Amino acid sequence: MSDSSDDLEAFFHLMSDVKPLTQDRIEERKKPSEQKDFQAKRAAAQALSELEIDGLSLNFAPMLKPEDFIEFKQDGVQDSVYRKLRLGKYEIQARLDLHKKTLKQAREDMIRFLHQCQQLDIRTLIIVHGKGKRSNPPALLKSYVAYWLENISDVLCCHTALKQHGGTGAVYVLLKKSVTQKQENRERHLNHRSG
Repeated sequence: MSDSSDDLEAFFHLMSDVKPLTQDRIEERKKPSEQKDFQAKRAAAQALSELEIDGLSLNFAPMLKPEDFIEFKQDGVQDSVYRKLRLGKYEIQARLDLHKKTLKQAREDMIRFLHQCQQLDIRTLIIVHGKGKRSNPPALLKSYVAYWLENISDVLCCHTALKQHGGTGAVYVLLKKSVTQKQENRERHLNHRSG
């Protein structure tokens, strides 16, 4: 018994200068979620008004296959809006055909087209990129178009078109409202409330 008493006394002597913790809860470390990664990626995306053509890479894009679907939706876009785009229920207001373009030409044409659409308050459009079955690697242009669209913050969502509009060789795009459209909506709502 004396050994145990000596051990206890030695333990208390060693612990005499230790201060107790003031907090008695363990905080869980949270793993970074895909949501945070996605938000960081979106924060890095550029608005059309400030977009430099060189900001959209010609050196890297996640590669798709010719028959793969393009599916992208920003956080905050209502599911009903995305579904309506996906089902081709919005009137297509403008169309761009990128067939037989080099990546560099396609990038320049696409940015110019999106700028013009935004300036003209055009929000629903279609970009025809082709399936790229004969390109090397397959679906090269399609893959880059999908990647570029995801990296432009003014693109709310995009989805592969229905068969009658080009199927997996085309993509529907929905742009954010322009500053003019947002202002008109505000005024309309204010007039509606006061009237």
